[in-house]
Amino acid sequence: MTNVNTQQIKVLRIINRFNVGGPVYNVTYLSKYLPDNYETKLVGGCATESEYDACYILRHHGISAEILPSMSRKISLLGDIRTLFQLMRIIKTFKPDIVHTHASKAGVLGRIAARLMGAPIIVHTYHGHVFHGYFHPIINRMVVFIERLLGKFSTMIITISSAQHAEIIDKYRIVPSKKACIIPLGFDLSRFEASKVNRESIRLEYNLKPHQTAVAIVGRLAPIKNHHLFIDAAALTHKKYPEDFMFYIVGDGKLRESLEAYVAENHPGLVNSIVFKSWVTDMTECYPAMDIVCLTSFNEGTPVSLIEAQASCIPVISTNVGGVKDIIDVNQTGFILQGHSSEELSKYLIELHLNRDLRIKMSQNTCNFVTEKFSCQRLVADVDQLYTSLLANE
Repeated sequence: MTNVNTQQIKVLRIINRFNVGGPVYNVTYLSKYLPDNYETKLVGGCATESEYDACYILRHHGISAEILPSMSRKISLLGDIRTLFQLMRIIKTFKPDIVHTHASKAGVLGRIAARLMGAPIIVHTYHGHVFHGYFHPIINRMVVFIERLLGKFSTMIITISSAQHAEIIDKYRIVPSKKACIIPLGFDLSRFEASKVNRESIRLEYNLKPHQTAVAIVGRLAPIKNHHLFIDAAALTHKKYPEDFMFYIVGDGKLRESLEAYVAENHPGLVNSIVFKSWVTDMTECYPAMDIVCLTSFNEGTPVSLIEAQASCIPVISTNVGGVKDIIDVNQTGFILQGHSSEELSKYLIELHLNRDLRIKMSQNTCNFVTEKFSCQRLVADVDQLYTSLLANE
């Protein structure tokens, strides 16, 4: 039995890449706030050209990281082999007690490297998964097969929602239930609640009129995010209430030009009522202007934008994907769509616009709901407890 209360615990934390999103916040908070007897080395790849570099988040929290440029999002035989050997070298030098990988590419290469180098404990967090919605069905089956093999030499698998847990354990049978646990993401949400006092001034910056309902979708512009649904619903809503809504697409990516062209060609009347905002570094300077935040993805893990929006006292509307059911209290903090229908999304947008009492009620419910479930303090405590139990059984 290892005395985990007195020894220094070395954790090698490996993430796919440092792009804006929940995983980067997750590894940042764990690197910074775990108890003093932890020594963490953080390693990851670079954001792609279509993503927003999140290294500013690390700098803001005083966290340093080793960047591996070869760890790219795409599959590259030479690049992936180079990354594997780099990770093996890091493990040999750092000698971690725990190797903890986050997300898909890091999970594959990091766990293989950890296994080859004899790391005592190997933990992997699924921040989402690529088992459907990304690849051809044949490739999906290959991915599941590989993940099952990796699961055999993983000490513990972390899922971030009950829905994701059910998929990993029951639907795809990656590992048996005894080798998996649920630890939801955690964030510093207090700054979002505090930012609502700036609502009036920020709405002025956005040139929003008092009677207008501002609706946003936040995230990278990629096929899996299904921005066409948001745009089509915006167009339907705008036709019925042409002066009452403004729509904001916050984020950037490879689909930026095609989405702008889609609006111009298919919904020309919407052009002056929809704004492509690109990336916003500090979302506390954006959320206070909004009345509703949407998510239209085909697949997700735990969507950060919906958590941050609710922490900013904003009702949300989302497709029923990933862990969404765990982060929306239906009819209390927002709505979950039955399918991927622009008519249904438009219906809820109009309902929240017309029913001010409902919108106020949801706004009052949102902050407490997410703060209790998704604080960074809870995240750190949960992971510390997990590490302690795994080390005690070594």
